[in-house]
Amino acid sequence: MIVRLTKIALSCLVLATFVGCHSTAPAAGSSPKKFRIVATTGMVADMVKEVAGTHADVTCLIGSGVDPHLFKATRHDVKQLQEADAVFYSGLMLEGRMQDALQQVNRSQRPVVAVTSQLDKSYLRSPPEFEGHYDPHVWMDVSAWSKCVDCVVETLAKTDPVHSDEYRQNANGYQAKLSKLNDYVKEVIESIPASQRVLVTAHDAFGYFGRAYGIDVRSVQGVTTESEAGVHDVNRLVDFLVDRKLPAIFVESSVNEKNIRAVIEGTESRKVKVQIGGELFSDAMGAEGTYEGTYIGMLDHNATQIARALGGTAPEKGLNGQLGVNPHESKRGQ
Repeated sequence: MIVRLTKIALSCLVLATFVGCHSTAPAAGSSPKKFRIVATTGMVADMVKEVAGTHADVTCLIGSGVDPHLFKATRHDVKQLQEADAVFYSGLMLEGRMQDALQQVNRSQRPVVAVTSQLDKSYLRSPPEFEGHYDPHVWMDVSAWSKCVDCVVETLAKTDPVHSDEYRQNANGYQAKLSKLNDYVKEVIESIPASQRVLVTAHDAFGYFGRAYGIDVRSVQGVTTESEAGVHDVNRLVDFLVDRKLPAIFVESSVNEKNIRAVIEGTESRKVKVQIGGELFSDAMGAEGTYEGTYIGMLDHNATQIARALGGTAPEKGLNGQLGVNPHESKRGQ
């Protein structure tokens, strides 16, 4: 898989000229200015925090366990967007119900950036049921999400040229961690026996994951959770599971599990036992303040959970030994 990038200056879609509108130089005797940045999803917010470091306060609008497909900005959310020095969002229609709010901010003097905008269109999935739009779940492929970091770096460097070298250094360090994560996901997914290398989830959020890491992906719903799954969708998946006799299927933290429960009931009615292999993070990360509440922790959790439930080999605590660890206990042990 080769992700071809267009030139950063053209592809980042910085929709308003920002340089010169917000000076980074503090007044005499004052503390350095911290930028106010608003990000839509946890995955985007985490990326921006990694790059910005101590020079920005980053607010995430869509919290843990919240489905971004269905999220609609409140008046308070719109106010935060309007007061931000910069706005970062995922793009590709993930935040479909927020488009009006994002367009309002576009008319102001600040950058409004879709972090996925630099990815070459030939890389993007085009599910036929998604009304001609691209699959927005790019973060499921770690190598592709790492490329999206470049867009954040260039935007912040233009916004705050005084600290541009630091932003690039932060990004390089973060991308090195993502490279390590990408290798880990490949390794543990490849450890699953070939006959069981099938990921069944509530909705089609794992297409890029499947393509990048060599695992077949099936789901009850399509790319967006706005469309309801029908009896035919459930029965089709039941037939598949009865035929393949897979050991486990998965629920998602931000999607109602009723459809997965219906699939399990269907397999049981046909004398085939299928377990729930665990809860995966698809459109939202884990709880704030936990390892799973970071992008790296999110993907570490998913890959480890999938591999272990489907007969593969993965350490119980994941790549960095932090899965399921109470962050307060972890700090006391350091």
